[in-house]
Amino acid sequence: MFDGLISYLDSIKARDPAPRSRWEVMLYPGVLALGLHRVAHWLFQAELYFLARFVNHFSRMITAIDIHPGAQIGRHFFIDHGFVVIGETAVIGNDVTIYQGATLGGTNPTNGEGGKRHPTIGDGAIISLGAAILGPITVGARARVGANAVVTRDVAEGQVVVGIPAKPMLVDAKEYQKGFVPYGTPCSERFDPQTQQLEILRCELEVLRGRIAKLIDERDAARAKIDEDRERA
Repeated sequence: MFDGLISYLDSIKARDPAPRSRWEVMLYPGVLALGLHRVAHWLFQAELYFLARFVNHFSRMITAIDIHPGAQIGRHFFIDHGFVVIGETAVIGNDVTIYQGATLGGTNPTNGEGGKRHPTIGDGAIISLGAAILGPITVGARARVGANAVVTRDVAEGQVVVGIPAKPMLVDAKEYQKGFVPYGTPCSERFDPQTQQLEILRCELEVLRGRIAKLIDERDAARAKIDEDRERA
């Protein structure tokens, strides 16, 4: 258990350069909220719903983070800053990072299978600030959800989605960012990756246009020669 705690605190230090020590990390609202959620979730599974809710409300009061006791959360989950809402049937994988103001919200229970009405988040996903992921959808492993995006459809593994409603970028997350990037957004890029991809497509289109024009000229020249031969004949 102690080794697991050390591993968890180190995983947060790897994603956040601000803390100087593990002790400092233990004071993070996200860490406190997750620890209390583990207790609330254990009580929830034991069908001690009132006690589970009591722990949940106490946690929300001191951390400003609302995690329903029924939510299932994997290892090394990191909420940076706080003000996050996670619904009852949400399922979160390992090494997931969520930034302030994000919501894993639910829809009408009849829209989900078996009453599931909240999202499933894959391993290593990053949910940026203010994002809303709504309904029993799946955000694939290593996916990136941009700031203030509203996601209502499944996000493929490794995909980057932005906007309202959220739509995929032209660049896969494997190319967009090689490792962990705060807020899921590289700030050191000189050019926007999506703009670069569009520029590449534009250049390829110009090359294809040139080849087509050359083929048309060759065809017209061949027809002119045939017509000339016919006239001579």
